[in-house]
Amino acid sequence: MIITDVTARVFRHKTRRHSDSAGHAHPGPEHEVHQGILTIRTEDGHEGHSFAPPEVMRPHVLDKYVRKVLIGQDHRDRERLWQDLAHWQRGSAAQLTDRTLAVVDCALWDLAGRTLDQPVYKLIGGYRDKVLAYGSTMCGDEIEGGLATPEDYGRFAEKLVARGYKGIKLHTWMPPVSWSPDVKMDLKACAAVREAVGPDIRLMIDAFHWYSRTDALELGRGLEKLGFDWIEEPMDEQSMSSYKWLADQLDIPVLGPESAAGKHWQRAEWVKAGACDILRTGVNDVGGITPALKTLHMAEAFGMNCEVHGNTAMNLHVVAAVRNCRWYERGLLHPFLEYDEGFDYLKSLSDPMDADGYVHLPDRPGLGEDIDFDHIENNRVA
Repeated sequence: MIITDVTARVFRHKTRRHSDSAGHAHPGPEHEVHQGILTIRTEDGHEGHSFAPPEVMRPHVLDKYVRKVLIGQDHRDRERLWQDLAHWQRGSAAQLTDRTLAVVDCALWDLAGRTLDQPVYKLIGGYRDKVLAYGSTMCGDEIEGGLATPEDYGRFAEKLVARGYKGIKLHTWMPPVSWSPDVKMDLKACAAVREAVGPDIRLMIDAFHWYSRTDALELGRGLEKLGFDWIEEPMDEQSMSSYKWLADQLDIPVLGPESAAGKHWQRAEWVKAGACDILRTGVNDVGGITPALKTLHMAEAFGMNCEVHGNTAMNLHVVAAVRNCRWYERGLLHPFLEYDEGFDYLKSLSDPMDADGYVHLPDRPGLGEDIDFDHIENNRVA
């Protein structure tokens, strides 16, 4: 039960996903990138694993904070270990980030599941073993036939519905796209998608994150006419009062916060202020599965849904363990990428979806990721 080792391995893998200068993903030629895997090992030989970018697991951060907190401790004490790590953040000069807390917490949950031969969502207390997914698009681009025009979005939406998705979320055009952002173009894309899929497919939008209040209001009122389910992060989330103002103005539900710092405590403030109608959490956003569950249960106490941000096994298990989250976010999707091809360091998808739009939880232990350890070892970065 006692943790004896915490290691981070960096390895190469191939992908066709490229990041632009603002960090948004777009398709492109296959190229090599670096990925990291954190492994926590116990004295009896059990291991737990979690993936994250190498920058999240920098050696000096692991040495100075993570290993000091974890080694010699009972791995089952996840709550105490998470609290101890969170306490170290204040004095870390911003080196110990919420993303680092998240990868450690996920590896601890994976370790618990592998030790007991149980999926994580069953350890938490499973609510369901399949989850309805919405297709989450990549941001708009300037690629011919990609997501460059409202018509492109409409054609792609038809393909997503044919694949089985019952809901679609648009990420529209943002810098560095040369002419963006533009509320009227956002609404044209939303209208094209609504026309393409009809009235029964649920639609949402994650728009430009730094619109003004008046631009966000114009966008929201246009979305109301199109029957969208929610508007997400149209403004800087550091201004909670702007979201309170927007939620008071609109009938369409406002969802948030996603990127705002402050873990579950900040999300409680949004609920208290009336700054959102649907709460938002995500394992990487709040520092792990442990605080994501706190957020979801807090929202439930106020009779609110709380939608989980992002894909991958860690978020899927959280969604499967609660009642007040309607969707699993599957993506990011693009006409020129095939999401179901997965990743070369996983032997199979962590979130396989059937023809009716449901993602089925894997019955493998822990987070259920079918890791190709041979690939990782054969592509290690010194």
